[in-house]
Amino acid sequence: MYTQTETYQNYITVAQNKTSAVWYKTLLLAVFAGAFIAFGAVASNAASAAAGNAATAIKGAVFPVGLVLVVLFGAELFTGNNLLLAPAMGRNIKVGAMFKNLGIVYCGNLIGSVLIAVIVVYSGVQTGAVKETCISVAAAKCNMNFGIALLRGIPCNILVCLAVWVTVSSKTAAGKIVSMYLPIYAFVVCGFEHSVANMYYLTAGLLSGSADGLNAGNAILNCLLPSTLGNIIGGALTALSLFVLHGKTKRPE
Repeated sequence: MYTQTETYQNYITVAQNKTSAVWYKTLLLAVFAGAFIAFGAVASNAASAAAGNAATAIKGAVFPVGLVLVVLFGAELFTGNNLLLAPAMGRNIKVGAMFKNLGIVYCGNLIGSVLIAVIVVYSGVQTGAVKETCISVAAAKCNMNFGIALLRGIPCNILVCLAVWVTVSSKTAAGKIVSMYLPIYAFVVCGFEHSVANMYYLTAGLLSGSADGLNAGNAILNCLLPSTLGNIIGGALTALSLFVLHGKTKRPE
């Protein structure tokens, strides 16, 4: 592993590469990231539907495949990119470039997530208990209180950003996979809210059937919007903490 100071300096380079990339490449990488997180959500729904009382644990064990693909592929994920705030505060990247990246990536993540939801639902691979799980998960999210969804989004992105951080600190692909796994497992089994995963869960549920409260308005206002705001807050808190701890420390010569 790199030291924490080295990791921070390495992340500055990562941030500069992210914010200087051509917009359409960023968008395409964001579409991939949305699709990868959606794949993790598809797999977690399918696994939990067959797991009975162990559904939550199984869901948490399967879902991290999405972030593994994001990191190893070099895709652009909105929640993880909230860490860009740290180098922005240190003036290592421009604030405007950070917001541009986050806006493009959020849109790309939405496109990728919705695309996978459409393919999964209309391909007919979700049947029986898996389809029922897809609908019930989406309905539960649509019926959440705004404040609860927001609060659940905060610790979710603290864990996601820490997962991203430890991947930057690792020198090997195996180390990146192992180190990111447990934080992602933790946020899933705790029931925290991840905005990009919700893009898939909500779309797939809306396309799969009907349930009390399951509609587009509730999906946006009761889940997607507050979970996004909560993720931003959680990411900002993590980025601020990293900047305070390491932002003024230089890598040893």
